[in-house]
Amino acid sequence: QVQLVEFGGGLVQAGGSLRLSCAASGHTFSRHTMGWFRQSKEKEREFVASISWSGDTTYYASSVKGRFTISRDNAVNTVYLQMDSLKPEDTAVYYCAADHGIYYSGTRQFVNEYEYWGQGTQVTVSS
Repeated sequence: QVQLVEFGGGLVQAGGSLRLSCAASGHTFSRHTMGWFRQSKEKEREFVASISWSGDTTYYASSVKGRFTISRDNAVNTVYLQMDSLKPEDTAVYYCAADHGIYYSGTRQFVNEYEYWGQGTQVTVSS
């Protein structure tokens, strides 16, 4: 069982930056592919970025590639999402997610590939 808690959301002006953190409980964090998703009003939850258990493989949605960076620190059970050059369309609730924890080295971009979810943190980008 993995419990995830996100931190770092808030209000920022367009062009600004935010860094989201997701802290995981338990002793299996280093086995899991981790992902960030987001959901805005009247839209389905969409993939943002993922990172493999080792950190060697990252994958980004085309809408954030070049602006967002996902990273992880297995020593402190935390995954991060650095968001730069933010746009109003980035406004959403951002969710952290973990897969089943089987040392998967590929990419995971679909909601049903993840087993554990955080409660979400609101990011609002003003124009």
